[in-house]
Amino acid sequence: MTGKSTTCGWDRAGSRCGRCGAEHTTAREDDYLTAVGVHGDAHAVWDRLNPIERDGLASILRTILSAPDLAAELLALADRHYQAGGDSR
Repeated sequence: MTGKSTTCGWDRAGSRCGRCGAEHTTAREDDYLTAVGVHGDAHAVWDRLNPIERDGLASILRTILSAPDLAAELLALADRHYQAGGDSR
């Protein structure tokens, strides 16, 4: 045996979305599959929204994603609200 490795494995993979041009590069196969799947799901959600809903969602996500503690608190508030029998308003 020579010391050379003949093992095949995952190195890196990249993808480029044909719809929006977004690029993803990952070092693990499961990360690649997740990234491609989530990106496709994001397109599916975006496509169902009208322009006003898209603007509102983008604004909300910018606020929440910039403050993880706020996101956690909003989810806790929503859970308490639904457990108390509240409606979605």
